[in-house]
Amino acid sequence: MAGIRESSIGIAALPATAIIYSGPAFADPPLSYLSAFGPKADSTASLTWGLLIISILVTAVMTGLVIWAIFRKRAPVSGPGPEPETHHISTFNIFGWGLGLTALILAGCVGWTMMTLAAIDQPPKTPAVNIEVTGNQWWWRVRYLNDEPSKNFDTANEMHIPAGEPVKVTLRSEDVIHSFWVPSLSGKTDVIPGQLNTTWIEAREPGTYQGQCGEYCGLQHAHMQFKVIADKPADYLAWRDNQLKLAPTPAPGDPQAGLVVFEKRCGACHAVRGTMAGGYLGPNLSHLMTRSTLAAGTLPADQGDLAGWISDPQSVKPGTRMPHVPLSGDEMQLVITYLSSLN
Repeated sequence: MAGIRESSIGIAALPATAIIYSGPAFADPPLSYLSAFGPKADSTASLTWGLLIISILVTAVMTGLVIWAIFRKRAPVSGPGPEPETHHISTFNIFGWGLGLTALILAGCVGWTMMTLAAIDQPPKTPAVNIEVTGNQWWWRVRYLNDEPSKNFDTANEMHIPAGEPVKVTLRSEDVIHSFWVPSLSGKTDVIPGQLNTTWIEAREPGTYQGQCGEYCGLQHAHMQFKVIADKPADYLAWRDNQLKLAPTPAPGDPQAGLVVFEKRCGACHAVRGTMAGGYLGPNLSHLMTRSTLAAGTLPADQGDLAGWISDPQSVKPGTRMPHVPLSGDEMQLVITYLSSLN
């Protein structure tokens, strides 16, 4: 199956110890729910195919009966008066058999559905990773939780998970109703303001699985994408250890000057670990260039698109809550140089 083409910028920017994209990327088409790559999705895909086949068979049978009824020969009427009774099967019997068979089919479909939902309600074993995902207009905050608070960290719009292990996902919203949907791994779960919902996902093989907000949430709903990247367990641990590190210390010169501008002009909304920038309104940018996209999948993560996004976010994603920050040409170049060093 053809994979999703990943940005070479995101891969090249990784440290040698963390090979993040460790396997093929799955999902062609990107949001296909008829192809399953995890135990939870296996059950729902089987149910989907089964109900689809049953629906097609029922439709074919009903269509055949209607056509038969239209074209079947009728006994000729010999004269005035009521048409002679020539049917041996009463209308009541036909109706009764049809109603009974329909009820049996519907009951079977409902029972199968309920059994499937019960089977996938809980993961088969204790989840290896606990992630809190927060829906915002229009991006996803991803917070990795640990029993040791010092090992909690934030990222955005890309979730890394170990392949072959169930992962618990706690869902919350900062504004309106969203829906967390990774069709190749799981069904939809609503993300509701003031309410915590939980689900779980598991990828059978390493790869990249496309996700999308599945509930209309405003102007840029279609540009509220995310990725679930399943790594080999050793690669996942390497990625996690890199995320826990403080952001790289900028080299003297432009990167160091860029940090000063960033803290002053961007630090009220964005955070970078180990710096004075501690904002929470926007995504955490501590290891920005290990991600493959910007603005929740809207742009590739390269210097040109990063500059365009910062200089005029409304032209890229109209309605986004990221404001226009007036930077001079020199300041913009310094900020881009600094952000490009965040591996």
